Amino acid sequence: MVPHLITALTGSINELEQRVLDSMPAIERWFRLEWMEHTPPFYCSVDIRNAGFKLAPVDTNLYPGGWNNLTPEMLPLAVQSAMAAIEKICPEAKNLLVIPEHTRNTAYLSNLAQLKRIFHMAGLNVRIGSISPDIKAPTRIELPGGEVVVLEPVVRSKRRLGLKDFDPCTILLNNDLSSGIPGILEDIHEQYLLPPLHAGWSVRRKSNHFHSYEEVSKRFGKLLGIDAWLINPLFNKCAEVNFTQGTGMECLTTNVDALLAKIRKKYKEYGINEKPFVVVKADNGTYGMGIMTVHDAKELDELSRKTRDRMSEVKGGQPVSDVIIQEGVLTNERVNDAVAEPVVYTMDRYVVGGFYRVHAERGIDENLNAPGASFVPLAFAESTRLPQPGVKPGASAPNRFYMYGVIGRLAMLAASYELEATDPNAEVYD
Repeated sequence: MVPHLITALTGSINELEQRVLDSMPAIERWFRLEWMEHTPPFYCSVDIRNAGFKLAPVDTNLYPGGWNNLTPEMLPLAVQSAMAAIEKICPEAKNLLVIPEHTRNTAYLSNLAQLKRIFHMAGLNVRIGSISPDIKAPTRIELPGGEVVVLEPVVRSKRRLGLKDFDPCTILLNNDLSSGIPGILEDIHEQYLLPPLHAGWSVRRKSNHFHSYEEVSKRFGKLLGIDAWLINPLFNKCAEVNFTQGTGMECLTTNVDALLAKIRKKYKEYGINEKPFVVVKADNGTYGMGIMTVHDAKELDELSRKTRDRMSEVKGGQPVSDVIIQEGVLTNERVNDAVAEPVVYTMDRYVVGGFYRVHAERGIDENLNAPGASFVPLAFAESTRLPQPGVKPGASAPNRFYMYGVIGRLAMLAASYELEATDPNAEVYD
C-alpha cells in the first residue's frame, strides 16, 4: 500500500491530479507489469518539484541518505519493503553489512542508525563496515539523540567482504562512490552487492537517467492520455566543459538557448506567464554541488570567478567536465512560508515515505539541496491513507501524495531502465 502523507495543498495542478486518480487501477496494473519485466533499484530517493502547472522529478539518488528524516509511523512500511527486497535477493540472508560514506556528519550517522534499525526489524543482523583508512578499529560514535553508531574496519578476503567476526551474505552500499570505485569493492562474486557498482557517480550520469525517464514518461503519458511534458523535465547535455578555463562554453550557450526556446514554446501553449529557466548541473554530481540557475544564455558570458570555481568540481573535489542542462521546474510548495520540495523514498518497488526539503533563503527557481536546508518530516494523513475518489482535486492530502508517489515510482522505473542499459555484465545480443 502506498503511504499518503500530509502535503501543502497549493497549486492548480488539479486536472492532472484528477486524471491520475481516475486512472488508478490502470496505473497500478501498468506498474505491476513493468516490475515483472524490470528489477527496481534496491532503494532510492526522488526530489520532486510541483510548479502548479507541472509536476516532475529533478533528481534521483540511488544511495539515499536522510532515512533519519522519516517519521516512526513510516517505519513499518520501510521494514515490510526491506523484507520483500531481501527475500527476492537472498531469502536465507542472516547478516547484512552496510558500507557508509567517509564522514562524521551526525545527521548522516543518524541516517545509518535508522537504516540499521529498519533492517534489524526486517530480521537481519546489521553491522556498519567502513572502507575509510581512518577507521582502523571499532569506533563508537554517540549521536545527539542518544543513539550510538559503531563503525568497524572492513576485512577483505579473496572474494568476500566482511568484518573480523562477521560474514555477510549481502552488502548494502550507502556510499555513492563519487570518488571512484575502491579496489576493495571490486570482484566480489560470492556476495550480493546492492546497489551495483555501476550505480555509483563515478560511472552513472544524470543525462542517462533522464533519457530513461523521458522514455518512461512518454509511455505513461500515452496510458493516461496526457502530454508527457507535464511530468517530464526537458534536458540537453554538453561534454568537455571547463568552467575554470572557459572552454566548451559555446556548446553550453547553444544548448541553454535551445532549451529555453523549447520551454517558452510550451509555456505559450499552456498559457503560463512564468519566466522559463534552466538548471545547469554536473552530469555526475550529487549533494547539491556543481549547480546553477540560468534564465538567459547571456548570463553565461558574465559568470563570476566564484561561480566558475563552484561549477568546476563536485563532491570529493572531482572535476566537472560533463553537464546536463535541465528544464527548471518552479516549486509551488511552502512550509511556514519557506520554499519546499517533496522528497519521496522508495525501497524495492514500494513508496515507503518522504519529507519536505525546506530552504528559507532560496527562491522558487533555485536548488534547495544546499547548506541551510532543513527537513520537515511528513506525518501520515490521520483521516485516511487512501486516495479519496470523488473528492475535488486539491482538497485531499492523500490524493496529492498519491500523485507524488506515482512520480517517484516513474523515476524509480527510469532508474531500473538506466541500470539495465549501463550494466557492464549484461549479455549483449547481436
